[in-house]
Amino acid sequence: MSDKLAARPLATTYADVTELRASDPQIIEKAWAARTPRATVRGNGRLMIVAADHPARGALSVGGKPTAMNSRTDLLDRLRTALDNPGVDGVLGTADILDDLLLLGALEDKVVFSSMNRGGLAGASFELDDRMTGYTAAGTAKFGMNGGKMLLRIALDDAGTLPTMTACAEAVDELAAAGLIAMLEPFLSSRVNGKVVNDLSPDAVIKSIHISQGLGSTSAYTWMKLPVVDEMERVMDATTLPTLLLGGDPQIAPEETYAKWGAALQLPSVRGLIVGRALLYPPDGDVTAAVDTAVKLVH
Repeated sequence: MSDKLAARPLATTYADVTELRASDPQIIEKAWAARTPRATVRGNGRLMIVAADHPARGALSVGGKPTAMNSRTDLLDRLRTALDNPGVDGVLGTADILDDLLLLGALEDKVVFSSMNRGGLAGASFELDDRMTGYTAAGTAKFGMNGGKMLLRIALDDAGTLPTMTACAEAVDELAAAGLIAMLEPFLSSRVNGKVVNDLSPDAVIKSIHISQGLGSTSAYTWMKLPVVDEMERVMDATTLPTLLLGGDPQIAPEETYAKWGAALQLPSVRGLIVGRALLYPPDGDVTAAVDTAVKLVH
């Protein structure tokens, strides 16, 4: 059964995906068991990961278009295009997206990171109380993933920060106990006119690194996911942990973005990119070209 499941996609259309979910939901767990996983680090040790966990936090905008990510099938089309590039090592996502990609055969021999805390819904009064509502460490391990990612926005004037830090610290320990990567994405944040805004100044990013990398009772499996900001050499001097650079919501010209990524990728603790909207929704709509450019920067 496992060999047959792993040999071909279980679904070729999105209608097939829905039919399988309705008629044979157990097939998803069987497909995870049959999937060919891969080691996180191989070859030149660099990683190009596409990220697709924004929708589960209610963050559907790209570049000022608030409904850009409304269509699930459009997002899956873009993800499958990215994952078809052999230089794309894997994907980060929530269960709904990863299970779809699994049924469509897109996760064979790919690195897979789970998204763990999506409770801090965009625009909510409780946005900074970002507890675990996505994958658990146990689920991440059960399905043979490489690790789990946590968003950690640290607001000194919002009490919701503490339960988020506590949940992340517990997840660091639980992932480490399973031998899985705990990837932390920290920011110093505050509310500006009622909206949560991340401070992307170098010193703020440095402080967020120091706070987050101390979470848990071991750092053996902890990685960082960090924004590309000014003075990246000084920023990256704040950690010895393996780091992937995030793309964020694209607000500048792609050429400028790629130049910033390329410079930061030269730093020794930077191991690659983990990018979503900037590659999946490029201004010119050419996902293939955007992904190819990022792959060449990384590999």
